[in-house]
Amino acid sequence: MGKFLPLTVKFLDGQSMVVSSLYEAEIALQAQWPNKQAAVFKDAGRLIAGAKDGTCNPAVAFAAFKAAAAAQRVLQPTKQSAALGMLDDVAKGFTKSDSS
Repeated sequence: MGKFLPLTVKFLDGQSMVVSSLYEAEIALQAQWPNKQAAVFKDAGRLIAGAKDGTCNPAVAFAAFKAAAAAQRVLQPTKQSAALGMLDDVAKGFTKSDSS
């Protein structure tokens, strides 16, 4: 299990991958992306390498990966989990007047 909320990326060859760790993000960067020369892609790779050697915050590196995936349109929309749906249903029952 990864440290971050999972992201699903779908590459040019049609392969999909769930990414929830820097290790998985590093593997995903080796797949078929639209433009591996793009600054956002190179930044993600550089920051992931920095997180591995301790010079970059892992959350920053993962955010850079997510930004690269979004910019290159390989990031797939996320589906709400069943647990979050149940939590939303429970929360609907609470109103501001209930907490007074």
